[in-house]
Amino acid sequence: MKIIKPKLHYDNMTGVLSGEAIGEKIARIKDMAGFYADENSRKRFDQDVLVYRVQYYSPVPEGTEGGLFFGNTTVFPGKVGDEYFMTKGHYHAIGNRGEYYWCIEGSGLLLMMDQDNHTWAEEMLPGSLHYMPAYVAHRSINVRKEPLVFGACWPSDAGHEYGLILEKGFGLRVKEIKGAMTLVKY
Repeated sequence: MKIIKPKLHYDNMTGVLSGEAIGEKIARIKDMAGFYADENSRKRFDQDVLVYRVQYYSPVPEGTEGGLFFGNTTVFPGKVGDEYFMTKGHYHAIGNRGEYYWCIEGSGLLLMMDQDNHTWAEEMLPGSLHYMPAYVAHRSINVRKEPLVFGACWPSDAGHEYGLILEKGFGLRVKEIKGAMTLVKY
């Protein structure tokens, strides 16, 4: 019997994936049109500034029922106006799918919103574990001056629905007001 060497490596200290078939998606300021309250401030940025990066491993094709995807996200430090850098946020295209996040380094907030627009925040700190239940949108925000890095595991058929967030907003915004991180109603 032959022992197979792993094709994928996960660095527990940084969350970085390496090996075969690692994908990457990046979001720059130009990709965030409509997600921040101060669109004029967003437009004044160098449009190539990196807001966040996602690395992922897809062992099965997207849409495969019963499979899992695994990855990490790095949200870089910065603000658009007084609003911190964040992910776009999304529901799952197949709404009854959950997801896990775990914070690796940095700190921030995980915003979650149910279908009735009830919105709440969980603090993300190294070692914290976060479960997003079915039918709950989620967005991560970096509220510090160092990168926020977290891991994720989600069903390969979940998909991402960004349009509803872009159209209706997220219920809460996270801004710096008078030097303090503040949750503000959308």
